[in-house]
Amino acid sequence: MKTIYRIYALLSIPALCAGLLLNSGCAAFGYRVGTTLPPGIEVVHVPSFENKSGEPRIDLGATQATIAQIQRDGTLTIGGIDKADVVLLVVLTDFSLTPLRYDSDTATSTREYRMTIKADVKLVRQLDKTVIAASSVKGETEFVPTGDLSSAKRDALPKAEEDLAHQIVKSVVEFW
Repeated sequence: MKTIYRIYALLSIPALCAGLLLNSGCAAFGYRVGTTLPPGIEVVHVPSFENKSGEPRIDLGATQATIAQIQRDGTLTIGGIDKADVVLLVVLTDFSLTPLRYDSDTATSTREYRMTIKADVKLVRQLDKTVIAASSVKGETEFVPTGDLSSAKRDALPKAEEDLAHQIVKSVVEFW
């Protein structure tokens, strides 16, 4: 039995050394677990998104979904403009429906759509108004229209807004 423990101990030492070596290599190149935000950024203010997409009222749902996603992520805390370290500015720039599949009987009847919402995102430091992170992101969902298209769009919109919110938070918290 002692021989088995000695063999296990001898095998564990190289594995431990390899793990430490790999981990130190990541540290040497600047990789780290968690956020890549500069130190001291903890509270974010999220004003209502600006809607330049041409699709009415998607700004409210997208703003609410993003606030919920920030809270779920836990890297930043939501706060008022007076307590915020940074402000998240988002402009919804495009909304589109793309047909994916057509009815086999008629080429003009669409059976499935992709809904896409595009946005420009900026994270601005409150203190000196410098832009910390900026990117363009998009949120998508696919749906099969049941009934009329406007009802199907309304039902699919929250999923696209949630995907957009996920992409916004990811672009801010994990920016490069």
